[in-house]
Amino acid sequence: MQHSSMCALIFWALSLLAASTLASSSNDGSFYDSTAYTECKAEAEKPLYNGGMLKDKEPSVLGRDTLTGVGARYTPAYILHNLTQNTIYCFSIWVKIESGAASARVRARLRADNTTLNCVGSVSAKHGCWSFLKGGFLLSSPSNLSILIFEASEDDGKMQLQVASASLQPFTQEQWRNSQDYFINTERKRAVTIHVSRENGESVEGAAVTVEQISKDFPIGSAISKTILGNIPYQEWFVKRFDATVFENELKWYATEPDQGKLNYTYPDQMMSFVRANRIIARGHNIFWEDPKYTPDWVRNLTGSDLRSAVNQRIRSLMTRYRGEFVHWDVSNEMLHFDFYETRLGKNASYGFFAAAREIDSLATLFLNDFNVVETCSDERSTVDEYIAKVRELQRYDGAQMDGIGLEGHFTTPNVALMRAILDKLATLQLPIWLTEIDISSSLDHRTQGNYLEQVLREGFSHPSVNGIMLWTALHPYGCYEMCLTDDKFRNLPAGDVVDQKLVEWKTGGVKATTDDHGSLTFYGFLGEYSVGIVYQGKSVSTTFSLSRSPETKHVRLQI
Repeated sequence: MQHSSMCALIFWALSLLAASTLASSSNDGSFYDSTAYTECKAEAEKPLYNGGMLKDKEPSVLGRDTLTGVGARYTPAYILHNLTQNTIYCFSIWVKIESGAASARVRARLRADNTTLNCVGSVSAKHGCWSFLKGGFLLSSPSNLSILIFEASEDDGKMQLQVASASLQPFTQEQWRNSQDYFINTERKRAVTIHVSRENGESVEGAAVTVEQISKDFPIGSAISKTILGNIPYQEWFVKRFDATVFENELKWYATEPDQGKLNYTYPDQMMSFVRANRIIARGHNIFWEDPKYTPDWVRNLTGSDLRSAVNQRIRSLMTRYRGEFVHWDVSNEMLHFDFYETRLGKNASYGFFAAAREIDSLATLFLNDFNVVETCSDERSTVDEYIAKVRELQRYDGAQMDGIGLEGHFTTPNVALMRAILDKLATLQLPIWLTEIDISSSLDHRTQGNYLEQVLREGFSHPSVNGIMLWTALHPYGCYEMCLTDDKFRNLPAGDVVDQKLVEWKTGGVKATTDDHGSLTFYGFLGEYSVGIVYQGKSVSTTFSLSRSPETKHVRLQI
């Protein structure tokens, strides 16, 4: 059998094996279930994994004094035995408020032998209907006795919670990685068959085929700052790796107009020239930042019509200058946490920014962008349900159009089960999701940063609803915001090694083979743009083709 035929046979065998593995895994509960719900329902749905470890198990009812030493409110909980180290536990449950307030945030937390995890999942629950809570956790040490507690943030002493369809499913590290690989292979790749024939249609056996991926459908990029300007080693290092970027601070209002009426776009103009020259896509960050600390001093002193005039001028100036240049704009940055413009210009002031931005640049994707949405559920301002509520509010606002979900992703210790659960719930909005500012806290050593970064990148790349990843790793003389990929001599740190490994792993390597007796060659490639060249008996032909998402094999036909 010829080499190309053998490759095709191996490819299809692996595909069948993956499908078989998925089917058997789904039956035994070891394959991850991405199901999520964001609407409050009249009846709870059936439990995921048929309940898993909680199948047919009724919740215990614990007094609040058991947990905190105060109050008499009672809360449902599940007693768990013999949780193991480094196992990933995914849980879900439906909750309903039976009495007390009309709505409340319900938080899941875990008390284990030596650990208390204050939030491993949350949901904004309502009175009289069922809300879906999805989360998870991983323990660094085994626990003989643990308590998974569901409690409302509302301090109303009459608050009563009802729970149903509880599920807790364990995954080994190998099972978790297998599910990631399955989603990568099915969502980020596609089968390709190249057919070579003569002009009369006769198949050509033994033609030499060379295929190269020239661009990727899934951008992985990094922030840059003005420090890259004139720094040739930095530029060469960056261009060798990344096809996407975002300007760290240079487009922010305090940078482009530090004094009223004195606009200065020198640095972003020069950085955009670098972007254009190297065929890099760029995100626009940001038009407005709701945090007053990062709003220009002179803007903080404005009120009423003067502030509104300044805001309108900011949008017109920035977006007219760079119309068509940035693929995204973070229109309102950190709206969940701050409300500078709403406080001064009215409740829905920032929604009008989206309408104005859309009018000027109709092709850019307009994003909300915020932190502590995917990193944790402990921040009550930015839970997944708060983000979803804000998106739906904005979508109802007349004239506004919000197109993308921006998740900053400033992690300390990632909880991959919680991260995936949150992405599942955000995916129900059917909007593009980007991880926009990924880094790992500088409170950790370089090796731990690298290990945690690998976890986050794999979660992002393997989730079907994530469309791109940006690292927040612009290099300065003092280092980086939190995490650097290299030292000042451009020698990789552990995080840099992880990024380089993933950039190679998630790109199709060069394909060199010959056509089989049907004149065909089959391979499995990551989505993106490709070049293909054919050589046969002294003749050659070449073309390009694109791989986009589709369950069907891509067929490319060439004549020689």
